[in-house]
Amino acid sequence: MRTDPNSELDRIDRRIIDELSVDGRMTITQLAQRLGLSKTPCTVRLNRLIRDGYILGFRAVTNPVKLDRSHVAFVEVKLSDTKEAALRAFNEAVRALPEVEQCHMIAGPFDYLLKVRSKDILEYRRVLGERISTLPYVSNSSTYVAMESVKETGA
Repeated sequence: MRTDPNSELDRIDRRIIDELSVDGRMTITQLAQRLGLSKTPCTVRLNRLIRDGYILGFRAVTNPVKLDRSHVAFVEVKLSDTKEAALRAFNEAVRALPEVEQCHMIAGPFDYLLKVRSKDILEYRRVLGERISTLPYVSNSSTYVAMESVKETGA
């Protein structure tokens, strides 16, 4: 067992992460069986991975079609100001929008890339006009509508 939390993960640690990435609801007994370990060392390793921040949490992977949120748009956002205070204000405000599933600061011709889920194009238009466009320091945006999700991690 390693005591340095910055040391590299070994093969078993990586397998734990891989297995739980596919099925985060499996029991410790199931995980131990898949790894060929007994429950106690498997539990110790899992707890260490959580404690050391390799595993941040567990969540449900939901079905956007059943939840009436199957429309996906990617939005490039350009800010009018990119000083630290402006970035903080934008970051804080965008976190409050439930329709924004992901937000990434980008090094390139625009400042942020958002993944937005909504019911349909009409709802998306409302979200863009009333919520995203009114976020602090937003100067303009460009939208790309996804026609099909070919791969989404966790799905």
